[in-house]
Amino acid sequence: MAGIYIHVPFCRHKCSYCDFVSYPDKIEYAEAYMACLYKELKMRGDELKDYTFDTVYFGGGTPSYVPPKFILGAMKQIKKCFRVAKDAEITLELNPGTIGENKVKTYLEAGINRFSIGLQTAIDEQLEDLGRIHNARDYVYATKLLQGQNFSTDVMLGLKNQTKEDVAKTIELAHACGSKHISMYALTVEDGTPIYTDYLNGELPDMDEVAEMYEYGCKLLKEKGYERYEISNFAVPGYESKHNLNYWKRGEYIGFGVSASSFMLGKRFTNTFDLDEYMKCVISGFYPAVTSEEVEEKDAKFEYVMLALRTKYGVSLKEYEKTFGSSLGNDFPSALKKSLQYLELEGDRIRIKDEYLYVQNSILMPFMEEEA
Repeated sequence: MAGIYIHVPFCRHKCSYCDFVSYPDKIEYAEAYMACLYKELKMRGDELKDYTFDTVYFGGGTPSYVPPKFILGAMKQIKKCFRVAKDAEITLELNPGTIGENKVKTYLEAGINRFSIGLQTAIDEQLEDLGRIHNARDYVYATKLLQGQNFSTDVMLGLKNQTKEDVAKTIELAHACGSKHISMYALTVEDGTPIYTDYLNGELPDMDEVAEMYEYGCKLLKEKGYERYEISNFAVPGYESKHNLNYWKRGEYIGFGVSASSFMLGKRFTNTFDLDEYMKCVISGFYPAVTSEEVEEKDAKFEYVMLALRTKYGVSLKEYEKTFGSSLGNDFPSALKKSLQYLELEGDRIRIKDEYLYVQNSILMPFMEEEA
């Protein structure tokens, strides 16, 4: 399994928590940027001609902010340059404040068959604090436009003045509007973002409060028929994100656009984070990747375990041995012993017990420290 990621870095307004490479004031660059992205796709075509890609994901930024013809053009170029599976999952991230009927028509024409909607919260005051350009009513309108389509909803925890009741309202709204998939994750506060000031002033919920919200949200989602298949991801069975599952299974993926990351042929590489440099490189016929490294076997083993233990599926002992030619017990004896109380063995698989999944970082630490 292999995926394609397309980074569209433009947005109408940068949210107070956003640390991604995105530009709220450079939409006039969109046409030139997308032309470069089409060229980068073509440059990689011959190199990856033997691959069949099962997923395509448009992220950002706000892909739904740029004129939809650019998304259509990107899909045409992808299909021209690469072999895309007939049943490929093709996802577009969208902000409810940037969507309209004509855009949706173009996206469907482009072959988009899954949408990821950034709701974050159903409480308008909290959306305003985050610098979001939409309100809850915009979300409802967006879901009506997508009626009959497969869409996911983002829910954020740890917001200023957020309560369990607010989390419940948000989940209730997403469920009532027909979302088959919900990503529920804690706000990550990065130094240098506007919301960092709120964090320093103690105006955001602490870790224990966020953990309680998460536990409460998990219970509510389960009651509504959503199954947790990864720490932050819940889906009606059959609607799991194939693109994200590919990441967690340590599958290969190729990223296009500024700051896009890739993992192909045993190497990890990342494109430049500078918009002008990205465009100059591609126009000159050079790959815009500025970092590239081969993944050593010991790192590959840890990545495999770390990613698999984030999911409900856990680590398959047979698949691990088939992949690396060694056993998990021989490679991580000390880590397994230290983490034994948090793990469960079912058939061929070792996984983190449900009640400990939210604190998996501390459980994984011994695996990181042990030389496989």
